[in-house]
Amino acid sequence: MPIELKMPALSPTMEEGTLAKWLVKEGDTVKSGDLLAEIETDKATMEFEAIDEGIVSQILVPEGTDNVKVGTVIAVIAGEGEDAGSAKAAPAPAPAPAATPAAEPKAEAPVAAPAPTPAAAPAAAPAASGDRIKASPLAKRLAAEQGIDLKSLTGTGPGGRIVKADLEGAPAGTTASAATAAPAPAAAAPAATPAPGTAGSIPDFGIPHEDEKLSGMRKTIARRLTESMQQSPHIYLTVDIRLDALLKLRGELNASLESRGVKLSVNDMLIKALAVALERVPACNVSFGGDVMRQYKRADISVAVSIPGGLITPIIVDAGGKSMSKISTEMSELAAKAKEGKLQPNEYQGGTASISNMGMMGIKQFTAVINPPQGMIMAIGAGEKRPYIVDDALAIATVMSATGSFDHRAIDGADGALLMKTFKELVESPLGLVA
Repeated sequence: MPIELKMPALSPTMEEGTLAKWLVKEGDTVKSGDLLAEIETDKATMEFEAIDEGIVSQILVPEGTDNVKVGTVIAVIAGEGEDAGSAKAAPAPAPAPAATPAAEPKAEAPVAAPAPTPAAAPAAAPAASGDRIKASPLAKRLAAEQGIDLKSLTGTGPGGRIVKADLEGAPAGTTASAATAAPAPAAAAPAATPAPGTAGSIPDFGIPHEDEKLSGMRKTIARRLTESMQQSPHIYLTVDIRLDALLKLRGELNASLESRGVKLSVNDMLIKALAVALERVPACNVSFGGDVMRQYKRADISVAVSIPGGLITPIIVDAGGKSMSKISTEMSELAAKAKEGKLQPNEYQGGTASISNMGMMGIKQFTAVINPPQGMIMAIGAGEKRPYIVDDALAIATVMSATGSFDHRAIDGADGALLMKTFKELVESPLGLVA
């Protein structure tokens, strides 16, 4: 009998996704393990593999379709010995984006677009609607990385949408900037108050601009961080840490690891230090669960990595039990996969605490928002030469500021202070990290 392929739940929290690209077409023969499609979730672009064997008899959801609900039948495979032509599914329900007419705003109170397009605007550019470029989130991300101007491309996806395949062979150039967007017409007057939550909820003051639809990742970041600040009472504790001993040890370790092709970063060593500190102060390696407190038996460190369109936190599992060279190797591999959108859910979901390092961008000190349901996050500032008291005498030392954000429902100030003290001691006397 025909086998229905349904939109998979590629993570425990996934409710819908974008069917970015089909890797097969109707009539293709597939077997278990073959790649069928690329699916964009709220965190990454992932590949969907076949489980069964057969012939793709019908593709029900075209590539480029947004907001496809988990469980929606997206294709049909004819089983072994079946006629592909007869293995057709019942007509699929309309895709989620096709809302009912009742959801449209009433004609007498239209929502004004921020930058109206003149009525006589020609439809010469298939991939654009007015000034808005129609492209999949994956295509936008790759274009930004490769310096490709999307306005110079013609989309081959549904409705002229630019997809990943359209970028192949495209010449690199300067990406279009928001500054080139067409200015709003001089006669445009403030419109009626728009409905909350729509693009028009940002007042239009006639400033040239370009609106871009939020990706699933950006929506998730906005929701989770808002919830974190609203629900988790944050307490911030900062310490100044002398880095000279750690930098000296790093140089010695890198010299010995050169033949293995491993090069430790300061951040690799700080990941290890935070994990060991959490093992020594277990009261901070916890999550608040309303009527329960979850105490973790190991330290899995989520590491903030900036990627086009947002932020993701790949995890070093059991960082306290791994050597710094192992942490360095894993971190390099995870960061590369994160930037390519290839992380698997188990590689970024979970973690018992987080670390965010903005020192490489020259940020001296900052506070970070806790990543729920974790109980703390460590924010690392830049190491810099400062006047510092060394052996009761004023000297010049390399010093950084580290700030811990703690969920005060789960972690008392005294426990947070003990963790910061332990972290400082480990960094200033780093031989304990290799013992």
